[in-house]
Amino acid sequence: MIEVRNITKVFEHKEVKVEALCDVSFVIGDGESVAISGSSGAGKSTLLGILGGLDRPSRGEVLIDGERLTTLDETAEARFRNEKVGFVFQFHHLLSDFSVLENVMMPLLIAQCSFKKAQETARTMLETVGLGLLTTRHPLELSGGEQQRAAIARALVHRPKYLFADEPTGNLDDQNSNQVFDLLCGLNRDLRATLIVVTHNQAFANRMNRKILLDQGRLMVDE
Repeated sequence: MIEVRNITKVFEHKEVKVEALCDVSFVIGDGESVAISGSSGAGKSTLLGILGGLDRPSRGEVLIDGERLTTLDETAEARFRNEKVGFVFQFHHLLSDFSVLENVMMPLLIAQCSFKKAQETARTMLETVGLGLLTTRHPLELSGGEQQRAAIARALVHRPKYLFADEPTGNLDDQNSNQVFDLLCGLNRDLRATLIVVTHNQAFANRMNRKILLDQGRLMVDE
């Protein structure tokens, strides 16, 4: 599970200090689906980055499965992300020079999985997200919704325990947004990956097991 203990994050630029998060604490159990919402600048993406090991708090600590993420060295932190975490962002960040299959294979190849095993696993994951017939296409040949599904496949190909998504439908129309929402909820249910999503979409937030609301860096609602 994830334990967040009194997290505060302060950004400093020259003599200006901005407190993005202030004394935030909560616990997320295995397999939960959680929506993090709030107005722009509330600290949502900052919090998600700290949970996923992309950033560190100024004060406080994060424990994941009992391990203090905030005290890991760079090597251990990178290993944690590669083994336990999958990220999906508003912009899919697929590599245009590679096929969809090759994009999804990359996390496994980086983890030194054999080429054959990476290829087989990536094909299976693309079938899971409904892209089994599009493996040889390149990202620019896909629709926006298909690109985001490919990004989700890449995030989940190594079967992470935790899936973090930051406004995953921010660039999609309503139809594609709903398809991505359905896919994320289905993967949370079927793969039992803990799902934590930053979203402005209240309809999507209402489908999560739990909602966390931030306001100016403070935890206002946890229900």
